[in-house]
Amino acid sequence: MLLRQMECFLAVARLGNVSRAAEEMYLTQPTLTARIKALEDELGDQLFVRTSRGMRLTEAGREFVTYAERCMASLEEGRQRLRELRGASGGRLGLGTSPGVSTYALPAILERFTAAHPRVAVSVRTGHSEDILEMVLKEEVHLGLAREMEHPEIESLPLYEDELVLVVDPQHRFTEKGSAEISEVSREHLILFDQSSSYYELTQSLFRNAGIREFSAIELDNIEAAKRMVEHRLGVAFLPRTAVVRSVAAGHLSLIEVEDSPEIQRPIVALRRRDVPLTGTVRAFLEVASSMGETRNRAQLSPTLAAEFENLQLIDLFT
Repeated sequence: MLLRQMECFLAVARLGNVSRAAEEMYLTQPTLTARIKALEDELGDQLFVRTSRGMRLTEAGREFVTYAERCMASLEEGRQRLRELRGASGGRLGLGTSPGVSTYALPAILERFTAAHPRVAVSVRTGHSEDILEMVLKEEVHLGLAREMEHPEIESLPLYEDELVLVVDPQHRFTEKGSAEISEVSREHLILFDQSSSYYELTQSLFRNAGIREFSAIELDNIEAAKRMVEHRLGVAFLPRTAVVRSVAAGHLSLIEVEDSPEIQRPIVALRRRDVPLTGTVRAFLEVASSMGETRNRAQLSPTLAAEFENLQLIDLFT
């Protein structure tokens, strides 16, 4: 059954006149009449009778009108939903994120995204980066926000660089100087979190590269717990900058430069299947996330700019 036949049927039913319906639909009368006849043949019922006053619906025609109207309304709803997806004015956005991203970066991104696209329904699932990759591969989410991972079916779109920084409690002996050597850090009680995360491996590599094989540590399974341990003077920790910026600004933690160690940075990316077309909603989210990531990276590279951002309270972008 062709949709054009349904449209012709509804036009004639509403106007009661073949010539006016044909004019409205920019068709010739024979074409419109042929479409009505084809619809009647498919349904096996006569839908109209011709009278001196025009076209009148038969009993079958009156019964069928409701279903035809419902069909056309559903089609229009589908068209509208596709327009919303193309223009990011509606639809659904599924995100998979690592715990660090969902806790410290995602809220600010979503605040800006939902303000611009309030009709988009957002769902968020969390897991380790390997779990996020699997969600993307199975198309359980539209995007995965996690560390960079290689897979032939996956494209990685850079968002921002998340740096591991050393934090101590404000009364710690490192605070007055504001810096320490890696050998000094190794003599402290170290707070480590989540052996399955890349942060754990990055911290371990830092000490291995410095020739340090042994140090005392407390191992935890989340960043917030690690921060609390440091605040309670149970040790020092290398934590993501995004996770500690508020605590440092509030005076609960102190940021310490490790003098003889390179910066430890981990790229955070958006993972997506290469073979899935970008919808307007996904494209809009990536634009927001990327622009905020670029802003944060510029601030991180320049201490002066970072200070200005804090004064302007723009540091909240990734906290």
